[in-house]
Amino acid sequence: MNLSHQILTVEVTMPKQSNPVAVVAADVPPRVKPSNYPEPFASRMSGREKRALGDLFGLNNFGVNLTRLAPGAVSSLRHAHTRQDEFIYILQGHPTLHTDEGKTQLSPGMCAGFKAGTGNGHCLINQTSDDVVYLEVGDRTPGDEGSYPDDDLKASLVEGKWQFQHKDGTPY
Repeated sequence: MNLSHQILTVEVTMPKQSNPVAVVAADVPPRVKPSNYPEPFASRMSGREKRALGDLFGLNNFGVNLTRLAPGAVSSLRHAHTRQDEFIYILQGHPTLHTDEGKTQLSPGMCAGFKAGTGNGHCLINQTSDDVVYLEVGDRTPGDEGSYPDDDLKASLVEGKWQFQHKDGTPY
């Protein structure tokens, strides 16, 4: 039999990219880009490290981050969302929660929630000499907007990406 004229077809199946079933959260690599904020705000996030746990599992409806704040670091600019609910749970350390009501000392086991549309600006500040570690959970509702009561900044979620402008609408 002459095999020189026959064509052998082999079907190669590539394995699907799959998400892990379970991981040790602290072993997940931190985000490469530490902040989405434009300058001069991005550099104010120095000392904050986020591990995007929700993204790792392919979650689309909400995000989960394991976040570490070094001494002197802040979680974000003080902000409020129009459509996104947020929740934090303190695992380690004693951050200060800054909201429109004032400042509240938190400790491990404490949690706080921020209902969308209230306009209550919030952030965590690590004013201690020890690291703070916490879980943050937020939904990914399209059309969300962020307001920043202490800074000349506003944000709009457009096609899953944050776009930043000055409060007068001028882009950064």
